[in-house]
Amino acid sequence: MPSDRPVPRRILVTGVGANPGFGLTRSLTRLGHQVVAADANPLAPGFLLPGVVPQVIPLATDADYPSAMAKVCRDLAVDAIVAGIENDIPPLVAMLPQLDADGVRLWLPDAESVRSCIDKAAFHQVLTEHSIATPRTWRPEALSQVPEGTGLVVKPRRGHGAQNVHFVDRREHARVLCELVPEPVVQERAFGREFTADCLVDRAGRASVILRRRDLVKAGLAAVSTTFDDATVRDLVVKTLVAVRARGVCCVQGFICDDGSVTITELNVRIAGGFPLAEAAGADLVGQMVNGLFGLPVDHTRLTYRTGVFLTNYVETLAVGDAAELGLTAAAKGEPS
Repeated sequence: MPSDRPVPRRILVTGVGANPGFGLTRSLTRLGHQVVAADANPLAPGFLLPGVVPQVIPLATDADYPSAMAKVCRDLAVDAIVAGIENDIPPLVAMLPQLDADGVRLWLPDAESVRSCIDKAAFHQVLTEHSIATPRTWRPEALSQVPEGTGLVVKPRRGHGAQNVHFVDRREHARVLCELVPEPVVQERAFGREFTADCLVDRAGRASVILRRRDLVKAGLAAVSTTFDDATVRDLVVKTLVAVRARGVCCVQGFICDDGSVTITELNVRIAGGFPLAEAAGADLVGQMVNGLFGLPVDHTRLTYRTGVFLTNYVETLAVGDAAELGLTAAAKGEPS
């Protein structure tokens, strides 16, 4: 009789110092997989999770990132890579031929799809071309076109994790911030109930969507969230996934605005930081992601969920101590062996 337990895999997860990679590492470990926990920070909290193999890797912008990642995969017999942070995604996409040759799985959309999601100006253009509601967006040189009295958000064009995001009410303030924020875009601010959709799109393009309200948001992360269902929101999320040709696990964010309309603000080509709520509500998000990652069918019947399930987050101290006692190997520290 076949077992329901998944085949144990060795999966490298990047960005284990942040919520998405940290949570994904815990979930994969609970499913019985061996996780190579990778991050550029030698004190990343994911390194301290039980049973992981910690590896310090270069920043994604470093020239030696591809060679270092390929070496880690070969040395540790990695079966697959899952990015927990956006910065790692473009160089991993570029590495796809080499990873394929080494037998390392990577499940991401094509390079153009990735670019259209990571680049907020390009994302706005794609959604506008597909008649999907999204906040108006301006480049710094077009600020004179912003109507007076419009609430605005100034953010990096390729930013993540709510870094360098500022809210203002005047064009003059936005113009000043555009001098300070790296590669800025200016968007119309949306007001209403914010939501995240945890999504898994199989290789045939079929999508499962788990909706959760972001009831309390702190520093870009949902501190309190609750699952819900809304056909209008779900249909717009699916339309967005189709527009950008999404594949694999990702998350879509948006607002149910005060006037009842729905607008999409972004799509992250990675698992969301708050995905544990989707799993608590009954969706086998990580398990089915692993199935798709290794070319197995995604069982969408296991991606249904209960509404009205809530999750609260808080910051806790994971560990304190002497960094010299962490026991990282020379390879994990990024030092010559």
